[in-house]
Amino acid sequence: MEVRLTGKKSIYEEITDTYERYIRLGVLREGERLPSVRVLAVKLGINPNTVERAYTELEARGLIRTIPKKGVYVLGAQAHSRIYEEARHQLSVLRDAGLTQKEAQEALEEVYGAKSGQEGSEETT
Repeated sequence: MEVRLTGKKSIYEEITDTYERYIRLGVLREGERLPSVRVLAVKLGINPNTVERAYTELEARGLIRTIPKKGVYVLGAQAHSRIYEEARHQLSVLRDAGLTQKEAQEALEEVYGAKSGQEGSEETT
């Protein structure tokens, strides 16, 4: 899988978005190994800290797992489903506490970037 830097976003965001897209589309599957931080940094001609930041973000999103001294691996759909369900639960709690849909959308846009990376409409509750 190739990461192409377009300059439209920060480099770490481009790496994060590219790998997230590959994982969600099933191009990268559970258990597949991603390039090491160093290998990807050399390939892209960037600082390894930038790749590390992207991988940290992907791990926080529940899409990959770093195993020290072993590598970086794609997590399966089941792990992602648990994270998705937890997010839905937390949103329900926040809604019940008085957070409006508009406020929630604004918060999502702050965290994920204004209207970028939308996955399309999925079921709502």
